[in-house]
Amino acid sequence: MRLSVVTLFPEMFRTATDSGVLGRAVESGVVQLGLFNPRDYTSDRHRTVDDRPYGGGPGMVMMVEPLMAAIAAATAACDEPRAEPVSEQGGRPLRPKVIYLSPQGQRLDQAKVRALAAEPALVLVAGRYEGIDERVVEAVVDEEISIGDYVLTGGELPAMVLLDALSRHLPGTLGNSASSVEESHLDGLLDYPHYTRPENVAGRVVPSVLLTGDHGAITRWRRQQAFWRTWQRRPDMLVGREWSQEDRELFAKLLEKNFA
Repeated sequence: MRLSVVTLFPEMFRTATDSGVLGRAVESGVVQLGLFNPRDYTSDRHRTVDDRPYGGGPGMVMMVEPLMAAIAAATAACDEPRAEPVSEQGGRPLRPKVIYLSPQGQRLDQAKVRALAAEPALVLVAGRYEGIDERVVEAVVDEEISIGDYVLTGGELPAMVLLDALSRHLPGTLGNSASSVEESHLDGLLDYPHYTRPENVAGRVVPSVLLTGDHGAITRWRRQQAFWRTWQRRPDMLVGREWSQEDRELFAKLLEKNFA
């Protein structure tokens, strides 16, 4: 997968790419990562990339020209075009999807990660200051994505979060390929609890079902625990869910067991 990141602080990405799952993906060539600094596309001796906002107000706004030039270079580096036009009208040529990491974007979830991981190439734009000139968004950004309802000092950390999440879905990046399958099986639920040795810690013991070797029973228990955690901690995740008959029965038994 080809990934380009437009950022004023490319050095921040060394931590993410020197170790862990993403580091393995980059080292093995599964992920080809390019970093593009808008300051390298300026024409003045101060390498200016921001200016005061029209209409007044605090902070600075990233300027159009250096940012557009950096995005163009990042797009050219991702030389695998998208399979579909960016717009139904065909107003833009086939090219990698451009994503702006922004608090105003759609909140990132596992379904969105899976969809993006299927793309051959992506360009991620990490904003700074008060944000980027809206005309850049209108001209080249296909999608805005947020990692949560809070404000950070820049888009670099959200970009690294997205990079890490994407890399887990690419072949050869996880030590155990079953990990990504298991995560996909959870299908919009919170994770079930995990246990390892020793079996007894200060009187807290591992649930007996996990010691039986009955893989069917263990799978049902884990699924039930995922539902229970989701219902307790994030009930909003169950709203609008498409329920299979098996899940309906499992959830009904769960409620009966805990509220009988």
